[in-house]
Amino acid sequence: MTLEPADKKALSDIRIGKAYRYLSDAEANFNEGRYETSINRSYYAVLSAVRSILILEGVNPETHKGAIIMLSLRFVKRDMLSKDILKKIELLLSRRTDIDYGDLETVDISDAEDSLKNARRTIEMIDEVRKKLTAELP
Repeated sequence: MTLEPADKKALSDIRIGKAYRYLSDAEANFNEGRYETSINRSYYAVLSAVRSILILEGVNPETHKGAIIMLSLRFVKRDMLSKDILKKIELLLSRRTDIDYGDLETVDISDAEDSLKNARRTIEMIDEVRKKLTAELP
């Protein structure tokens, strides 16, 4: 994908804004006892944050796994983000997949609380790097 630096920044800003809105939705759902929806929104908040940083590299993966792989290649392998972030994202994806597609999956408050905490911290780490990168754009 070929975008001008200003377009990359604008898209990145839109996507990180979406990440924070989804995180807010996850928190509201958690507070209302809707733990499955909170886990779902926690994952999608992180996915939007991942997409917000990847677009700065001109990368726009079409799949969830593709986004995780590209994050690993573009940011974790270059030591811009820790390896731990991948474990958190994989856990969030696994939980989201289980509750969205599993007929017999149950969710308790501790899973939802952990997902929310992981999502919040993951988004903060990504946004920290994202802000540095956008400041360097022409």
